[in-house]
Amino acid sequence: MNHSSILFVCNDNLCRSPTADVVLRQKLADEGLEPWVDVESAGTHDFAVAEPADMRAQKHATRRGYDMSALRARLLLLSDFERFAMIVAMDDATMQTLQLRCPPKNRHKLRYFTAFLGAPAGEDVPDPFYGRERDFEQVLDQIEAGCDAILATLRQTAD
Repeated sequence: MNHSSILFVCNDNLCRSPTADVVLRQKLADEGLEPWVDVESAGTHDFAVAEPADMRAQKHATRRGYDMSALRARLLLLSDFERFAMIVAMDDATMQTLQLRCPPKNRHKLRYFTAFLGAPAGEDVPDPFYGRERDFEQVLDQIEAGCDAILATLRQTAD
C-alpha cells in the first residue's frame, strides 16, 4: 500500500471529525495498515481549540471500543491543504469553508464524508452536539460505515 493521509474536518472538531479520526485509525490498526495512512481531524472554527472531544461522543465511542481521550480539538491550518492527500468534510457548511480557504491547486483533495456512503453531494453527517444520546449512536453508525468505505477506497488505490 502506498502511504496516504486523511484529514477529517467539521466545525469545532469536538464530535464528528474526531470520531471519524479514531474510527478510521482503529480500522487501519485492526488490519495492520496504520503505518501506511496518517489520520487526523481539525475544525474550521476556533471555539474549542485544545479542548477534548465532546464527553458524550467519547462515551459512545468507548462503548464500541474506540478511545478518543488523547484527542484535542485543533484548528484547520493552511498547511493542511498541502500535507493531506484527502480532506474530508463532515457537512456542507464545512465543505463551503474548505473551498473558500483551499488553494485552487489542492481543491481536488476535498471530499464529502457522505460521498463514501453513496449519498448525494452536500448531504451532511448530522451534528449530534445539540441532539440526544441516540444521535451520537446514529452518527457513530454512519461514521463506521463511511470509514469502511474509505478503507476500501484506500485498498483500491493501493492495488
